[in-house]
Amino acid sequence: MTIVYRLGSKLYLNITNACPCACVFCLRETQEGVGDAASLWLEREPSLDEIKAALSACHPFAGIDEIVFCGYGEPMERANVVIEISQYVKSTLTANGKPAPPVRINTNGLGYLICPGFDVSTLAAVDTVSISLNADDAKEYQRVARSKFGEQSFDALLNFARDARDYTSVVFSVVEGTMSQERLDNCMRIAGEMGVGFRLRARE
Repeated sequence: MTIVYRLGSKLYLNITNACPCACVFCLRETQEGVGDAASLWLEREPSLDEIKAALSACHPFAGIDEIVFCGYGEPMERANVVIEISQYVKSTLTANGKPAPPVRINTNGLGYLICPGFDVSTLAAVDTVSISLNADDAKEYQRVARSKFGEQSFDALLNFARDARDYTSVVFSVVEGTMSQERLDNCMRIAGEMGVGFRLRARE
């Protein structure tokens, strides 16, 4: 099964297939794999040791400028693993004294709903939290993301982002071509008012 895969200069970690959303634009609905991975469907969730071994096999990360938690699932379904692996990367995987690449989490931002009681301060172990915004209000978010948590998801996402920004860099992302210009402008406004970054990303 594919735990680590590469797309361009990024090294991606595929640690779960579980996700509380069924986003209308999600790639896993239309294709088996991404980048150099033929398939990102897991036969089971890899253990901590298996993830560490997969990362170590890629060391010293030649040509890699970022390590990203992103596969065919929501990384925050295994929040404790995300934090522990991030700490492992920072503390262990160095080459000749050179730090490992920065670590990013691609997430739907529903960490508080997925993991009640999650200690957001532990996100200090990562360099960037990229949150899929993809809507400018609760109703539209539910239409697009189809979250099992319902319309409370949008406010939970904003609260997660608001808290996370105290410990790491936070960026809202929107998939290019999935909304009207008016909604896109609203999403950019939300990011600006919250003091977080904004990125329009291609549907890869």
